[in-house]
Amino acid sequence: MKGRQWLIVLLVAAALFSAVWLASGSRGSSLSSGSRERVVVIYLQGTIEEGSGAIGLSGGVTPRYVETQLQKAAADDSIKAAVLRVNSPGGSVAASQQIAAGIKSFPKPLVVSMGDMAASGGYYISAPAKGIVAQPGTLTGSIGVITQVIDMEGLYEKLGLKVEVIKSGRHKDMLSRELTAEERRLMQELSDEIYDQFVADVAAGRGLDREKVLELATGQVYTGTQALELGLVDRLGGIDEAVTWAGEIAGLEKPERYEFPAPSFWEQLSGLTLKVALLADKLNTAPEIQLLEHLQQQINRLPRLILQ
Repeated sequence: MKGRQWLIVLLVAAALFSAVWLASGSRGSSLSSGSRERVVVIYLQGTIEEGSGAIGLSGGVTPRYVETQLQKAAADDSIKAAVLRVNSPGGSVAASQQIAAGIKSFPKPLVVSMGDMAASGGYYISAPAKGIVAQPGTLTGSIGVITQVIDMEGLYEKLGLKVEVIKSGRHKDMLSRELTAEERRLMQELSDEIYDQFVADVAAGRGLDREKVLELATGQVYTGTQALELGLVDRLGGIDEAVTWAGEIAGLEKPERYEFPAPSFWEQLSGLTLKVALLADKLNTAPEIQLLEHLQQQINRLPRLILQ
């Protein structure tokens, strides 16, 4: 069985290696050449999460990745403005706040272009932009906070596992079992505090009254058309419209869309090596343990709360 698993790993590695090689060989430096009136487009795709990845290979949007891209845009004199193409359902509260702070402090005009979805944390990071452009069918909004607590006791019982908990602090294990009434109150207070921060940051970023944002911050998802009517976005359109608008804000006569070169072959290969190692480790783990590890990963995310 192990031989078959390693064969699968090698086949996946070969396929990914080929994809990286082709991407590296075909990458271009930009969509324009020699222009001094560039508007850079930066793609933010996936769940917003913490991470050290500086080239976005984790499959999510990390503060480090966004910081790296914005620093490059700020340092390049040929880049006069930026467009963030946001396509995200949300994610980590702290990561969303860190990204939003970086966008707010970006020294050049910055416009957000929303993709299929820019909801919850995806909207959080969009709010500080100079302007927001969405498609009529974009799903956005979802201003709210959710916490999910998984009671694992029944699963452990079915698997024949007995967990003995030794703790200091009576609430230390509350996110891995059924909550008491007091603990539900504590979690609600925590959720409410993060919600207030979310509302305040949206109000500040969009220049809206707090009461107006509270009316919209029900956790509801809006279409781009609805969001425009409600003041959550500014215009309807796609990337080209966002690039044109960012160029207008920057005072450019003929703004040209630009994209940073793709990560180098060796940068992509390093990320590939990590993914293959993780895959190999997973294939050599019993299914029951994989399930427990997955659930434990979900539990580990809970104390941060989730903007989703």
